[in-house]
Amino acid sequence: MPGFEVLYQAAALCLTYPDEDFRARLPLLREAAPQLREFTDHAVVTAQPELQAHYVEVFDFRNRHSLYLSWWSDGDTRRRGMSLVRFKELYRAHGLECTGEELPDFLPAVLEFTSRTGETGPLVEYRDALEQLRTRLTAFGTPYACVLDAVCATLPPATAGARR
Repeated sequence: MPGFEVLYQAAALCLTYPDEDFRARLPLLREAAPQLREFTDHAVVTAQPELQAHYVEVFDFRNRHSLYLSWWSDGDTRRRGMSLVRFKELYRAHGLECTGEELPDFLPAVLEFTSRTGETGPLVEYRDALEQLRTRLTAFGTPYACVLDAVCATLPPATAGARR
């Protein structure tokens, strides 16, 4: 899916905790990724503490809106460990290492990986998980749903053989 690198990078930034750096990047995100304007316009007019509280409410309290892709197919099982290893191996094959506090299947990390490498395999493989997350965010009524809308619009439709 060539040409979506900027969108994937912008979506990755939109789906991370909205700290002061995020606030400083909003004008650039708004211009670089018009597909995300609904979210960026909301973020611009929302007070920082309110934006941060909403992020925590949406993503940190329950797995209902999990940003960890393998959670959607593997849950909290041993099988998930193998999925995480596969993500790490894929990153290494492209000369990248997972660093930081997040697991390698964290959606913003996967989006950044895709943006840097053009490798859409993980997004396509976890298309069903992205769709489930998008549907739940939409039902919850959060502006984060439009970020998933934009990402999902770049991917082929989920198939019957998608990950469970």
